[in-house]
Amino acid sequence: MSSFHHQPVVLITGAAKRLGREIALTLAKNGWRVAVHYRSSEQDAINTIASLAINTKATAEKVGVSSLNDTNHAKFQCDLSEESDVRTLLPQVIAHFGRVDAVVNSAAIFEHDAAATFSYSAMQKHLATNTGAAIVLSQALCAHVSERQKAGDTTAQGAVVNLLDQKLWNQNPDFFSYTLSKAALEAANTMLAMELAPLVRVIGVAPGLTLTSHMISDEKFQELHKISPLGRSSTAQDVADAVRFALENRSITGTTLLVDGGQHLMRFARDFSMMDGDK
Repeated sequence: MSSFHHQPVVLITGAAKRLGREIALTLAKNGWRVAVHYRSSEQDAINTIASLAINTKATAEKVGVSSLNDTNHAKFQCDLSEESDVRTLLPQVIAHFGRVDAVVNSAAIFEHDAAATFSYSAMQKHLATNTGAAIVLSQALCAHVSERQKAGDTTAQGAVVNLLDQKLWNQNPDFFSYTLSKAALEAANTMLAMELAPLVRVIGVAPGLTLTSHMISDEKFQELHKISPLGRSSTAQDVADAVRFALENRSITGTTLLVDGGQHLMRFARDFSMMDGDK
């Protein structure tokens, strides 16, 4: 390994914070250069890149590489609900890094509705960001890999990892539009894996309850996190490790890795954020 710039490049949507950030840190620690996507959290993106630089330095020192500069990681703003914006995102990343090898679709809208409050606008909002953007970015990555192969890089191959949700295998009526958007993305995984092969692999990673939010107190989160056959759901590191595995194992496509401590095997009548402590 003569230069860190021969290392692969991954675009991670929603990488400025929470789960996307953890995925970015894990991949950077393992030799990936990261394009940090954000919508409005620019300072969080800047902070993430600063943390990525620390991981990059450690990786470079480990393999004896000294060529480090500010192009190893970079931030890119995009509103994933706007198709025109999404279609310019991957070209911007390619222009900066010279290549892109993978896309991790981690960003998502997660707003509550139910059958009784369902509306076209809520569904369209979730589908645009959670489903449409992931498909467009997969499409763009495939075109990029094809161009690289035509230019002589015959070993070029891409990978897409779409973050799903264990609730697709354990449905409840909460977060109706969100669940529809993730179900559509899970179906798209299969179709994309078939359509984009052999240039691009497409894999789903479905976490269980992983991070707390304003909807759940820290105490309640710890309680709910233990409700699974294994006595614990997924941690952010568990999910990040699964994403790395999916990206780097060249024999996996068209399937989903459920990383949830087995929560998908249980029956939950409500979403975690709506539970009062009883399943």
